[in-house]
Amino acid sequence: MTDSTSDDGEIETDFEVGQDNIDGTLGPFGFDIHNPVFVISGLTAVAFVLLTLIFPEQAGATFLAVRNFATTQLDWFFMIIVNFFVIFCLALIFLPMSKVRLGGPDAVPEYSYPEWFAMLFAAGMGIGLLFFGVLEPVYHMNVSEPLGVPSPIAEDGSIIAENVDAARSMGLAATFYHWGLHGWAVYAIMALALALFTYNKGLPFSIRSCFYPILGERVWGWWGHFIDILAVFATLFGLATSLGLGAQQANAGFNFAFGLGISTDAQVIIIILVTAVALVSVYRGLDGGVKVLSEINMVLAVLFFLFVLLVGPTLAGLDGFWTGLVAYTAEIIPLSNPFGRDDDAYREGWTAFYWAWWVSWAPFVGMFIARVSRGRTVREFIICVLVIPSLIIFIWMGVFGGIAIDQILTSPETSMVKANVIDSYSPELSLFGMLNELPFTKIASTIAIFLALVFFVTSSDSGSLVVDTITAGGKIDAPVPQRIFWCIVEGLIAIVLLIGGGLSALQAGVTATGLPFAVLMLVMCYTIFQGLRTEPR
Repeated sequence: MTDSTSDDGEIETDFEVGQDNIDGTLGPFGFDIHNPVFVISGLTAVAFVLLTLIFPEQAGATFLAVRNFATTQLDWFFMIIVNFFVIFCLALIFLPMSKVRLGGPDAVPEYSYPEWFAMLFAAGMGIGLLFFGVLEPVYHMNVSEPLGVPSPIAEDGSIIAENVDAARSMGLAATFYHWGLHGWAVYAIMALALALFTYNKGLPFSIRSCFYPILGERVWGWWGHFIDILAVFATLFGLATSLGLGAQQANAGFNFAFGLGISTDAQVIIIILVTAVALVSVYRGLDGGVKVLSEINMVLAVLFFLFVLLVGPTLAGLDGFWTGLVAYTAEIIPLSNPFGRDDDAYREGWTAFYWAWWVSWAPFVGMFIARVSRGRTVREFIICVLVIPSLIIFIWMGVFGGIAIDQILTSPETSMVKANVIDSYSPELSLFGMLNELPFTKIASTIAIFLALVFFVTSSDSGSLVVDTITAGGKIDAPVPQRIFWCIVEGLIAIVLLIGGGLSALQAGVTATGLPFAVLMLVMCYTIFQGLRTEPR
C-alpha cells in the first residue's frame, strides 16, 4: 500500500495488493488449498459433525445453552449493532462519498435495472419466505407482545372484534420489521465492502480484503486467516439453519399431502436426497447448475405467489401488504428499541435469532450482490439494495399473512392455520394450513413442496460455491472436488444439528457464529468509510 498527497491535501491511498499475496497450493484430491483456511475450516467442520454424532445428547444440551445465552443475554447487543448498520447505510446515501462508483469512475453497470433487481431479490430470497410467510404474521397477531396490543382471539376461540384491526396491524408490522430494512442493511454493508475493495482497490474477492485499511499487509497472515475462517463457519451454520427449516417444511408438506410421517429420520433423508441434487448442480458449475436452478426457482415462486393471491381472498391479501407497510412505517422505531418495552419473548425468541441469521448469511448473500453490482454508485447501490428486495418481500409476507389472518378471523373454528400456529404450535405446517382453505389444495401443496425443495437445492449449491471461494482465497474457479466437499459438509452439519436438538440446535449454530461476525461487520463499517474517503467521486 502506498500513500500520496493530492494538491488539496487529501490523502490518496493506492491499494496494490492482488491475488498473488495469497499462498494457494494444489493439495490432495485436486483441492486448491488456501493454507491454512481450508485445512482448519475443513477439519473443524468434520470434527464438529463427528462429535455431534458420537455425543448427541451432550451436543443437544450444549446447543440449547448457547442459544439461550445468546438470545436472552445478548439480544440488546444484536439489536444495537443492526440498528447501527441501518443508520450507517442511510448516512452514506447523503454523504458526498455516495457518488463513488463501484469499479471506478468509468465503470459501467453490467446489468440493466430489471435484471439487477431480479438478482437482488433472488439473492436474499430463501426458504424463510415459505416457512415464515404465514407463521410469523399469525403468531405475532395472537401473541401481542411487540406493541402491547391485545389478542383478537379469546380463550374460548371466539373473535374479539374491537381488537382485530390493531392486532392484525401489529402482526404484519412485527413481521416486516424482521424482513425489511434492518436485514437488508446487513447484506448491503457486506456487499458494499466486498465490491469496494475488490473492484476499486484491486484486492482479492475475499472477506479479509475488507479489513485492509486497518490490518495492512497483515491481512494476508493469521489475522486474515481468522477472518475468513469465521466467515466460513458463519456461512455454514447460516445455511444449515435454512436447510434444516427446509427439511422440516418439506417433511410437513409430504405429511399433509401424502400422509408421510413427520420425524427426524424423514428430514435427514430429505436433506441427503436434496444434497445429492445440489451436488449435481455444483458439478455443473455456476452457469450450468446454479443459474438454471435459480431461474426455475424464480419462475416457480412468482407462479405460486400469483396462485395464492388470485384464488384466495385477493383483497385480504392486498390489504395485508398495505396494512403491514403502513404499520411498519409507523412502528419501526419502537420495534427497533432494545430497551423500551416489556417484550422479552419477542426480542429474545425472534429478533435476536433473526439478526444473527441475517449476519450469518451476509458473506453468502453479500458476495453474490457484490458480483452483480459493479458499475453502480454507492448511493444507488444502497437505496436499491435496501428498498427493492424489502418491498418485494413485504408484498409476499403481506399477501400470505393477510390471507391467513383473514381465514382465522372469518372461520376460527375450522381454520387449520389457527390449529397449527395458535392452538398447537406446529410452525412447519402453517403454510399448508393456509393452502388447505384454498381451491386445488393438493396441487398447491405439491407445488409448495417442490418450491421448498428447489429453494433448498439453490441454497446448498450456491452456498457451497461461496464457502469454496472464501477458503480458496477469493478465487472463483476453484476445482470441482473442493466445491463438492463443501456441499457435503453443509448437508452433514444440517443433519447433525437436527439430530442434536432440532430447531434449538439450528438457532444455536446461527447465534454462536453470528455474534462474533457481527462485531467484524461493525469494524467493516469503519473500513468502508476509509475506503470511500480515498476514492475519486
